[in-house]
Amino acid sequence: MFGSSVKCRWSFTLSMVLSVCSVFIFCEYLIYFPAIMQCSWPEMKNDKISQSPLRTLFLSDTHLLGAIKGHWFDKLRREWQMERAFQTALWILKPEIIFILGDIFDEGKWSSTKDWEDDVRRFKQIFRHPSDTELVVIIGNHDIGFHHEMTWHKLQRFEQVFNVTSARILSRRGVNFVLVNSMALHGDHCPICRSVENELHRLSTALNCSMQEHQSESMKRRCQETQTFPATLPIILQHYPLYRESDAECTGLDAAPLEERHQLFQERYDVLSQEASQRLLWWFQPRLILSGHTHSACEVVHDDKVPEISVPSFSWRNRNNPSFILGTFSPTDHRLSKCFLPEESSVIALYCGSAMALLLLALGHFHLFRSALNLSSLIDKHKPL
Repeated sequence: MFGSSVKCRWSFTLSMVLSVCSVFIFCEYLIYFPAIMQCSWPEMKNDKISQSPLRTLFLSDTHLLGAIKGHWFDKLRREWQMERAFQTALWILKPEIIFILGDIFDEGKWSSTKDWEDDVRRFKQIFRHPSDTELVVIIGNHDIGFHHEMTWHKLQRFEQVFNVTSARILSRRGVNFVLVNSMALHGDHCPICRSVENELHRLSTALNCSMQEHQSESMKRRCQETQTFPATLPIILQHYPLYRESDAECTGLDAAPLEERHQLFQERYDVLSQEASQRLLWWFQPRLILSGHTHSACEVVHDDKVPEISVPSFSWRNRNNPSFILGTFSPTDHRLSKCFLPEESSVIALYCGSAMALLLLALGHFHLFRSALNLSSLIDKHKPL
């Protein structure tokens, strides 16, 4: 009887350990697969497409925690969530190009050289990708500071590590992406601002020249030495949204909370100024704009024709239900869809529910075990001599 009880106790202990391990593996690894497997690339319906569409993934505001404010457990938890979500999305969806729309780091504007190198190392580990997948990052205010905190040192440090510039047109398969450093569009003619605005103006001239089929003599002379791009309307990618009063018109599961939607935005801090927004629209005549910064989703239309999508944060630290955007692009058309990650509250509920169930099982088991021991003692006591 004693040997049987010991065997039963070890069997139960093993079952409990396996149950705990199974819950942990599901919540920390497997849970991302059913969530992301529900996502798919939006289909292009244009039969006139001469080449396969470009499959592009957009995410924003990863905010990798730094050495100053980042608690080690918070850092471990959030970075593991982003790594598993990103690697699972890569494995299932296989995007050709990935854009991260700024605020890669949380403390880039404060980081010392040593802390910066550590942050970059962790970023490259989390967002590692195959050689045939291109990863492009946009500059955010937490990466180099708001306009008044931005310096040449911090800007060049970021540009050198990520091989980006503050103003650039990236062309892939006939699709033009205009990459913009929002912090340099303050409009006060600071040295960095002048440099970026001059480069944006040069790029807009080159793009307009590329799209002109029939040019006058003066236009030909003006366009003679400009860079050539595919003759298609561009997509603007930047960290700050273009000017809007608030998120009052924003809807959806990942829009800002109701109590925050009517809070007025501050120009040059929450959104671009009206002047800078109109200048970008006038220079580039974009067909689409994607931005980040607010950590919440929103879709607005500028000048009754240009849609802008604000991409929510990719981190559980900033919202309970992170998501990313899947885009299918041709030179003249595009389709977008959204992919939600598991909610952090659901993971916590799974842990709590599993812990409660295992606790009840343990209590029930020990109660039965104790009853069996009492019964055995009683039987032994009444055995005939």
